[in-house]
Amino acid sequence: MFVATVLALSSAGLHATWNLVAKRSTDPFLALWGQFFASALVAAVVLVATGGLPAAAWGLAAASGAVHLPYLVALAHAYGRGDFAVAYPLARGGGALLAGLGGIVLLDDDLNAWSLTAILVVVAGMALLSVGAAPAQVCAALFVALTIGAYTTIDSHAARTVSGVGYVFAVFAAGGAAVTVYGAATGRGAAMATAFRSGWRQYALTGAMSLVTYGLVLLAVRRAPVGYVAGLRESSILVAAFLGRRYLDERGARRRAVAAAVILSGLVLLVLST
Repeated sequence: MFVATVLALSSAGLHATWNLVAKRSTDPFLALWGQFFASALVAAVVLVATGGLPAAAWGLAAASGAVHLPYLVALAHAYGRGDFAVAYPLARGGGALLAGLGGIVLLDDDLNAWSLTAILVVVAGMALLSVGAAPAQVCAALFVALTIGAYTTIDSHAARTVSGVGYVFAVFAAGGAAVTVYGAATGRGAAMATAFRSGWRQYALTGAMSLVTYGLVLLAVRRAPVGYVAGLRESSILVAAFLGRRYLDERGARRRAVAAAVILSGLVLLVLST
């Protein structure tokens, strides 16, 4: 259990860290695209080397990858509009909440009194976190949450019907391809090429971090219950509150830390109650 705890907490820290890198960049879209593109290259190589996926799995992977496009665009917008300690917890907390609701509505997961209580706790924490934040940032972060809930629900369905980790690499590849095509189609192709030539080391690092983040979770769930790992994984919300204050000098740290803790407690309760 100790090893699983370390793995899950490391995953949480890495996830919050690569998001901080995107937030601190001069162009969050390019930073996120570069990361997605780098991880997609690795994923494509792995898929070719391992023989790919069953045909039935590609549809789900493509759907999840497609949803990652509005996710990235909205996340870049949220990071460009306001504080990291607001955008990240709202997006992650809301995404986990909507994923839970998606499981209940679409995947026949159970809803009990504890689950309902957990949902209300998360909503209360998100409301507290939104106080004083720019409406445009709150809306963007909540849209990110919607996309997280959507692709997590798709991935949850895939996990129940598709075996192996090849699906994960397919999602990374599809997401990177979708974002690259979008950027080129919207006239950012030259900027993307220039950014990659000058910043490929950063993109390779953050792309590797995103892959390792998921890999650590996979290793953790082999050593501990999924609910335990999922609860620890969402501690990235608290990490983000700390990073926003420490590295971005964002104000309102105490209230935001309390709000993040409320969101986290609700998510842990939701995990334990399902």
